[in-house]
Amino acid sequence: MARVIESGARAAIASAASAAAGRLRALAFDKRMAAALFAALALLPLVSPLVGGGYLLHIGERVLIFAIAALSLELLIGAGGLVSFGHAAFLGIGAYAAGIAASHGLGTLAVALPAALAASAAFALLTGAIAVRTHGVYFIMITLAFGQMAFFVAASLAPYGGDDGLSLPGRTLVLGTRVLENRIVFFYVTLALAAASWLLVSRLVASRFGRVLRGLTDSETRMQALGFAPYRYRLTAYVIAGTLCGLAGFLLGNQAEFVSPAYMHWQRSGELIVMVLLGGTGTLYGPVLGALALMVLEEGLARLTEHWKAILGPLLVLVVLFTRGGIAGAIEAWRRRTTTFPELLADLQGRGRAALARAEQAAMEATAAAIGCGRRAEAGLGAAWLRWRAALRPRLEPLATLAARSARSADGIVRGAAKACARAESLLGTMNRDVAALAGSARRHLSAGLGRCSQTWHGGLRPRLAGLARLAGRGIARMAARAVPWRVALHRALKSAAGLAGRSLSSALARWRRR
Repeated sequence: MARVIESGARAAIASAASAAAGRLRALAFDKRMAAALFAALALLPLVSPLVGGGYLLHIGERVLIFAIAALSLELLIGAGGLVSFGHAAFLGIGAYAAGIAASHGLGTLAVALPAALAASAAFALLTGAIAVRTHGVYFIMITLAFGQMAFFVAASLAPYGGDDGLSLPGRTLVLGTRVLENRIVFFYVTLALAAASWLLVSRLVASRFGRVLRGLTDSETRMQALGFAPYRYRLTAYVIAGTLCGLAGFLLGNQAEFVSPAYMHWQRSGELIVMVLLGGTGTLYGPVLGALALMVLEEGLARLTEHWKAILGPLLVLVVLFTRGGIAGAIEAWRRRTTTFPELLADLQGRGRAALARAEQAAMEATAAAIGCGRRAEAGLGAAWLRWRAALRPRLEPLATLAARSARSADGIVRGAAKACARAESLLGTMNRDVAALAGSARRHLSAGLGRCSQTWHGGLRPRLAGLARLAGRGIARMAARAVPWRVALHRALKSAAGLAGRSLSSALARWRRR
């Protein structure tokens, strides 16, 4: 009976293992590598009593904590193309939130963890609102400035240790118990949080949000043309990365039971960047692998010599120079060389199907975005036309009234000019008639006088009368000459009045057109 039970148990274990292996083979290579790393780290508490004891477990805890921080930085570097040189500030803020809460007697999980996440998110939101407006080396320098600002603020906190740091009275309480004091429990809690962080980052990178971030890294102008706002997406990624790094800081403060401003120094930010680059950017298991490799190199070289940094630096340079894509890139290159043709064909087919699915999804999203943009543009144009018409009508009505008034005034001016011309013509006619009547009267009077004179003094007075006639002729000629300038002056006055009326009408029409 015992043999039957034992054989059944072995068969169940074998079937479960084969099923797990089948599910693992069905995953992508990145996911298989990440699952293998987390599975290897999960076996560490079982192996540590046989190899290194609690020290090996301590190294494993630090690897997992810095893996969370490196994963948060990978979200910025790998997906968003943002190299943050002040990322350690979030690590220190999360640690200080746990330490300050514990120093005030609030070292419970319900208080300390939300405080650490909220403080990190708030600092990321405030600094990211300025930092993500820049690019390239400017982004690196401004994040470095914010990180050093947080470092000096922490060093000036005299009530919380200042430069010397702050010792925690104990690890964070969970439901009033000190369950995290158990190193194995704390290790597995850290492992679970690291796995959850990896899952969150992988889902974000594979989602529409992650595709937009990668698209902004490739061509920001093209993404803006599709209707995506770069600032909001980058700020959201920056806040998520800062919050995840704050979680790592919370775990680091509990693991060491000590908080120091050195957690925020730029050298710590440089170590996080080295972890990402050493493991390999563009892969999700690369940051975990980089944190593991850097911790192992530090501990191993520190056992050999006290000048271990002089050896670690050239090693990192060689890795960056000769392994394209870090350790993950080297693994990928070795995998390509050792892959058989059927496996390579199957991998290419799988990647082709995945790329086709992503392209179809992107096309659908682009089409939906274009339709949405068209609808928004149509609605915006309609609303703009209504607003423009409502705003223009009150302005056009006074212009129309002014134009009507100007037309009426111009019509009045023309009518007045016509009346003035008619009056001038009548005046000229009257003057001509008066001059003609005056000349006829003078002639008649002169003829009558001459007749009487000829009758009275005929003979000797004829020369005198001839002279008098010539004098009268010259007088008449002078009177006619004096009448001509008056007529010319009157014509000129009438012409100037008509020209003034025309210019007034033209200026009134021009003012109406400009308004």
